[in-house]
Amino acid sequence: MFKIFSQKGGIDNISGFYSNGYSASLKSDNQKDIGFIYSECECDISALLTNNRFQAAPLKHYKKYIAGFKTNFILVNSKNANAMTMQEGIDDIDEILASFAHITKSNLINPIMSSTGVIGVRLPKDKIINSFKNFNLNSKNSDNFAQAIMTTDTYKKELSFKIVLDDGGEFNIAGIAKGAGMINPSMATMLCFITTDANIPKNDMDEILKEINEDTFNSISVDGDTSTNDTIFLLANKKSKHYNKKAFFIALKQLMQYLSIEILKDGEGSTKVVAYEITGAKNNKEAEIAAKALSNSLLIKTALFGQDPNWGRIAMGIGASGVECDESKLIIQFDDLTLYNQGSNLFTADVEKSALKIMSNSEFKIKCNLGIGSGKFTALGCDLSYEYIKINADYRT
Repeated sequence: MFKIFSQKGGIDNISGFYSNGYSASLKSDNQKDIGFIYSECECDISALLTNNRFQAAPLKHYKKYIAGFKTNFILVNSKNANAMTMQEGIDDIDEILASFAHITKSNLINPIMSSTGVIGVRLPKDKIINSFKNFNLNSKNSDNFAQAIMTTDTYKKELSFKIVLDDGGEFNIAGIAKGAGMINPSMATMLCFITTDANIPKNDMDEILKEINEDTFNSISVDGDTSTNDTIFLLANKKSKHYNKKAFFIALKQLMQYLSIEILKDGEGSTKVVAYEITGAKNNKEAEIAAKALSNSLLIKTALFGQDPNWGRIAMGIGASGVECDESKLIIQFDDLTLYNQGSNLFTADVEKSALKIMSNSEFKIKCNLGIGSGKFTALGCDLSYEYIKINADYRT
């Protein structure tokens, strides 16, 4: 029915889209810290924004546009979140985008700005506006863009697919994300920009993005903190004229799964990614609550880093989450190794040795069957290392 092929080059593969990254001297040593995504024709856009009650100015600015609006431009800066900056932060965005249109002599349609970095400081408008003289909207350099939006990330995160249909039609989809700390998405991830030339209806964009997000970005946690700036944007300029809903869904899910896992792997000093698979819960919602309680627990995260197979912390997390549970029905496993079985502690010396071997892997599962109902959910998390403390103890410097 269709085939999906991975591609190098990120946004560069999407017909009609352009991107690049530059230095506005927001970071030191002339590092890239500002970038753009531009489409030669207007795009439908779907967005998922953080549920943090202190939404940053760029999110408030985005929400000023009327429902169903189209756009052709996103400007993104790192180092400064433009959050907790009141109306002045929104006004700064209007001034910056107006200056961009004037300096580059470009026709911007409902332009958007996105930011990441330190909270509570207004954007350095003069530095940003001064950088616009270097911009070239006809450039294709998604590598530069991916680097420009990084904060504590140690590497860029991008992926691109070509989808070939049986009738010979083709369309492309690409995504770039940033995130390493302040990751406990409650609607979206830190920042993620997805572009496609598929001829996808706007209703499908909204439906598919929201559904896939729940099992990808909304299931990960690095440190249990939800950013003021969390955003996913999906832009479709429909240049390819081709579309298949099933193919698009599968490709987008693979893309978002990859990017979300990459964020966990880069989780400010993390050394392992762990899936918390809850089954047998009263319902799916209770399974989600229990799974996320485990992925957010600092005690569990530190045990993972120290490779301590302390299943008692797992039981503690489930009980503390408030979901319906019963120690006589609970089963706890590391991968397929059972440590606790319906009231029986199976933690012998041999089991501990096997558990240590599992925990030495960079990826594994902690599986908990609550034995109550048919609810299930899998959350993803990472460990908490010394490096995380070092990074965040002096984040502003």
